Amino acid sequence: MDAAHLHLILNHFPILGTLFGIGLLAHGILAKNTSTQNAGLMLFLIIALISIPAFLTGEGAEETVEHLPGVSENLINIHEEWAEKAVWLMGFLGLLSASNLFFFIKKRPVAKALTLTTLVVALVTFGMMAQVGNLGGQIRHTEIQKFTDQTTLSGKFEMKREVEH
Repeated sequence: MDAAHLHLILNHFPILGTLFGIGLLAHGILAKNTSTQNAGLMLFLIIALISIPAFLTGEGAEETVEHLPGVSENLINIHEEWAEKAVWLMGFLGLLSASNLFFFIKKRPVAKALTLTTLVVALVTFGMMAQVGNLGGQIRHTEIQKFTDQTTLSGKFEMKREVEH
C-alpha cells in the first residue's frame, strides 16, 4: 500500500467522523444526556488523532500523483493549503473536546457552555474538512471539477472558472 492509497483510506474519517460526532453531540444536548454528549466529544478526540496521519500522508500522495496526466498542480496546492488550516482546526476541536470531557468528569458547571462552543467549532470544522475533501476529490475526479486548467503564455497554470450556460 503506497502513501496515496493510505491517504485515500484515512481522509474520509475526519469528514464523516466529525459529521457523526456532531449528530451525537447535538442529540446528547437536546436529550440532556451527558453519556451521549461524552460519546460525541470522545469521537471528536479520536477523529482529531486520525486527522494527523491523514494529513501527513498527503505529501506522499502528492508525490505519487503530481506527474500523472490530467493532474493539476494548482489544485493540489489549493487542497494542501486548505488541509493545513483544517488539520489545525481539527486539532483545536480535539483539545476542546478533551477539555470538555475533563470538565464533565470533574462536574464543573463550565462543561455545559463549553459543550455548545464545541458543537459550533465542530460545525465549522466539518465545513472545512468537507471543503478539503471536495478539493482533494477534484484532483483525480475531473467530473467534479468546477475549474479548468488553462496554460498561460508564460507556461504557468492558472485556474479559471468554467462558464456555465
